[in-house]
Amino acid sequence: MLKEIIDFPARPNLLSPATMAYIGDSVFELFIRNLLLERNAAKPKKLHRQAIEYVNATAQAELLEELREHLTEEELTIVRRGRNANTNVPSNADPADYQYSTAFEALLGYLYLKGEGGRLVELFELIKEIL
Repeated sequence: MLKEIIDFPARPNLLSPATMAYIGDSVFELFIRNLLLERNAAKPKKLHRQAIEYVNATAQAELLEELREHLTEEELTIVRRGRNANTNVPSNADPADYQYSTAFEALLGYLYLKGEGGRLVELFELIKEIL
């Protein structure tokens, strides 16, 4: 359905890892917001505070480590590219966590842009179990 609405790039693997991570950040944020609503319909301020617990470099790096054994070779290649992306690490973030967080977001962005909604759902189901 998304393919009909949004004109995805024909070859998302040619995008820079930072670009894939940019989209992946939004995909993950939306997933977390939906998950929080599903688990607890609270006021927006409380939902935002809860979302921050999951949408941060350390939490995303840990999620990637938990998911690693479930990833395909193609996905692991995207993760490696994302990890090695040249990014500006915020002063309040651990550089290693930030690299792996970028890798996690690049993977999600890649799958989204590739139109692999089914695979995203599979990974999100795994993430739900972890969280």
